[in-house]
Amino acid sequence: MLRAARVISASRLLQGGAASLPAVRSNATLSSKVVGSWLQASDTFEKRHIGPTAKKSADMLTVVGASSMDDLISRTVPTSIQLSKEVKLSQALSESEMHAELRNLASENKVYRSYIGMGYYGTLMPAAIQRSIFENPGWYTQYTPYQAEVAQGRLESLVNFQTMVSDLTGLANANASLLDEATAASEAFALSFSVAGGNKKRFFVDEKVHPQTKALIETHADPFGVKVVYSKHTEFDFSAKDVCGVLFQYPNTEGAIEDYTALVNKAHDAEALAICATDLLALTVLKAPGEFGCDVAVGSAQRFGVPFGYGGPHAAFFAVKEKYVRRLPGRVIGVSKDENGKMAYRLALQTRETHIRREKATSNICTAQALLANIAAMYAIYHGPEGLKTISNRVHSMTAGLAAVAKAGGHTVESGAFFDTLTIAVKGGSDKFIASALAKHINVRRIDDARIGVSLDETVTASDLRDLCGLFDSSLTDEKFLATMLPAPSAIPAALRRQSPILTHPIFNSFHTEHELVRYCKMLENKDISLVHSMIPLGSCTMKLNSAAEMVPLVWPELANIHPFAPKDQAAGYQRMFADMEKYLCEITGYDSFTLQPNSGANGEYCGLMAIRGYHASRGESNRNVCLIPVSAHGTNPASAAVAGMKIVTVKVLKTGAIDMDDLKARCADHSKNLAAIMITYPSTFGVFDEDVREVCDVVHSHGGQVYLDGANMNAQVLLCRPGDYGADVSHLNLHKTFCIPHGGGGPGMGPVGVKKHLAPFLPTHPIVPYEGRKGGAVSAGPFGSSLITTISWAYIKMMGASGLRSATSHAILNANYMAARLKDDFHIMFRGKNGFVAHEFVVDLKPFKASANVDAVDIAKRLQDYGFHSPTMSWPVPNSLMIEPTESEPREELDRYCDALISIRQEIRDIEEGRLPKDNNPLKRAPHPVEDVTSSKWDRPYTRERAAFPLPYLRRSKIWPGCARVNDTYGDQNLMCSCPPMETYCSS
Repeated sequence: MLRAARVISASRLLQGGAASLPAVRSNATLSSKVVGSWLQASDTFEKRHIGPTAKKSADMLTVVGASSMDDLISRTVPTSIQLSKEVKLSQALSESEMHAELRNLASENKVYRSYIGMGYYGTLMPAAIQRSIFENPGWYTQYTPYQAEVAQGRLESLVNFQTMVSDLTGLANANASLLDEATAASEAFALSFSVAGGNKKRFFVDEKVHPQTKALIETHADPFGVKVVYSKHTEFDFSAKDVCGVLFQYPNTEGAIEDYTALVNKAHDAEALAICATDLLALTVLKAPGEFGCDVAVGSAQRFGVPFGYGGPHAAFFAVKEKYVRRLPGRVIGVSKDENGKMAYRLALQTRETHIRREKATSNICTAQALLANIAAMYAIYHGPEGLKTISNRVHSMTAGLAAVAKAGGHTVESGAFFDTLTIAVKGGSDKFIASALAKHINVRRIDDARIGVSLDETVTASDLRDLCGLFDSSLTDEKFLATMLPAPSAIPAALRRQSPILTHPIFNSFHTEHELVRYCKMLENKDISLVHSMIPLGSCTMKLNSAAEMVPLVWPELANIHPFAPKDQAAGYQRMFADMEKYLCEITGYDSFTLQPNSGANGEYCGLMAIRGYHASRGESNRNVCLIPVSAHGTNPASAAVAGMKIVTVKVLKTGAIDMDDLKARCADHSKNLAAIMITYPSTFGVFDEDVREVCDVVHSHGGQVYLDGANMNAQVLLCRPGDYGADVSHLNLHKTFCIPHGGGGPGMGPVGVKKHLAPFLPTHPIVPYEGRKGGAVSAGPFGSSLITTISWAYIKMMGASGLRSATSHAILNANYMAARLKDDFHIMFRGKNGFVAHEFVVDLKPFKASANVDAVDIAKRLQDYGFHSPTMSWPVPNSLMIEPTESEPREELDRYCDALISIRQEIRDIEEGRLPKDNNPLKRAPHPVEDVTSSKWDRPYTRERAAFPLPYLRRSKIWPGCARVNDTYGDQNLMCSCPPMETYCSS
């Protein structure tokens, strides 16, 4: 099992292949000299990552009308921006060479027993969950479940997560996770500000809230002009009626358990929201926040089976009272029904996603931590309510025993009521004590010169506890230790002990053996389409290969088991990896500096815009608050600008998809004195390399603005052109797109931000692990974001090298043009560059079919499920269209299979147009066709069952059945239900 916070020993290696990896240093210099010779390694990566072979690529080039790959690229990417200089990237390593180098790097980390706490705890990921979900591409290569009929498995798992959170917090509804606890708290602030109509300009935070949470709230509050006020919660004064909300930690950051009922009542009397940051394991034995009136509860589910990972990724939770459910940030999974009346899950309230509110947004959240939420939910299911309470009681008892030893040793235990964390004033001062702890490979928290904090967790063994106790009493004998560890009275006040039952739904009381759990996981997995089944050509989402070679190291203890606030010298390997990544990303983009802190693309947008805001303020130009955004922009762009305190002004685009230069110049002139930035995507969201991108940058710069280039489409640029060379000042990169971090069914992700030199000082720092020379506000709880998954992108760059990365980008463009060429006779390709080529994606116009056959994008998307495929991006950036992005990882055979499916669907549309099928009862309008429909004794459709389920021959070899018939979205929103339905509903379905 994956175990956090343990000293490395000879038996420490985890399942998953780590034990077989060679502990030798790779010789990259020698490797570079044998490329092309018989000495070259057999496990080179490029050939495994890029789909088309050299022969197939040559044939595809002929189809698209290019004489060579260089010819295609030179006619697709504007000459004026093409990269002509050499980049400094290391020679590509083979898979085994990369593993050897990473093993050496990881060995520089020191895995100590970490009892630092502050929202991060050691945990034991059950091996069944590790192998069934964490290491299973059937789970981690899924996309966000927008196509509900082929996502019923992960939707059910996320409903389990929501139900778990709702049960433990005592609140009516929860979302499907957020990026981290501090982000969740800052989103709770935003919700309170929104509920108050934006009119209340103070927000109270108890002084005993985690410092990283305080930092993110300050960052978030500043653009809205809200003052964050710190005090003891007993001293808050609400009399001015100008407070939108109050946040407290339960138990608090120093471990104390306090009764916040009076505070909650005062907040409500002042019409402010009461927000509780809390801990799920503690809530198995503590009174639920909802039971003493809280409006919102937030926190981290990390300790439910997810390792430290030096800061992430981890799933946060966010729960609210019923009255605020339609204001929940992020994604919410709801229960609905399909067209046959069968229970089905779906993303609820999709049309109200916060980023679609554009300039009215108080949040730009558009993603989650789905994979980690699924792990946490399965952890709760596997242990069940009694198992979780057993863990809680064990941890609490060990903490009480430690408190007794510390007191007997002459130290002062400040925590009177506690769950798992003690604050102790130690004899001789904290520095002396910490030095003694480090000598035993133990980390504790330094609170101040006199006090330390110790947080215990489920990984603590009797031997660990004995070592800890010995730090407080050097004369402690084994006999005395055992005598002290006798059962002690609970340190939880009687009034705050949980009386209500937890996790009563049968789903949490059914799967406690490994056979049961593994079969449940597999049953859910089999309902969903992932990259293990077929390509997922979602435009602007870059669903490329997430290779096993990149994923294997995630379970290495030297990478997984480092606390984010451990001393930096214990993470020397990570620091070297971060330095590598920042250097590589600078080379790839042309920027001068990078931060790895942002945990998502939207978080990266916000971070970059805040850097621009800080830059203008430093020059005495705080008035520069206008952000120009083309009407074709990603939905998160205006939301991020609004959250960064900017005013949005839209810019027109031409019918070709290019920015309207005349309108841009006019808008710049109109707002010249107040222009802060423009946000553009390149290639454009229409899948075209605009010829005038340099001019766009020059025009904005001439009016004092900065250019934010959204890195969503970076997969079409890597080592063909560089944003920093043609005029952009800042970009975020989606490592979960271009650099191979898997999408995980809706998270994790990473959005590191690159900037030119003048913006570097305004990148984020961190309150616990500060960055030298940076003064921007923190944007993530962890100082380096989701450090663990940074290894995936590091490994990808290492194994591809400069040549491989350029080849990947070129093949992404080739694959898109090949599909466009194959589809052009049956569908209208809406946008092309001046030489007739598309970039790495293209838009197919479906509007004519609405008039001719009553068929729209939704119908085609659902019909594709019958062909075994996930739909491309629907109706964005153009209504009633499909945007197709195949990526470089798909072989020609898979591209052809997808094209064959679309061409077959086009013939079905012709059959409707020409009267052979009715407009209201045909394979598209009735799609998808689950097995229950096809095998039913009743069949009242004017087409055969075979045509419904097996429209092309390849489906007889391997058929992926939709999990249900078409889901009724309207019913789901009108009858919102976001937790597990009664068990009889499962049975009837």
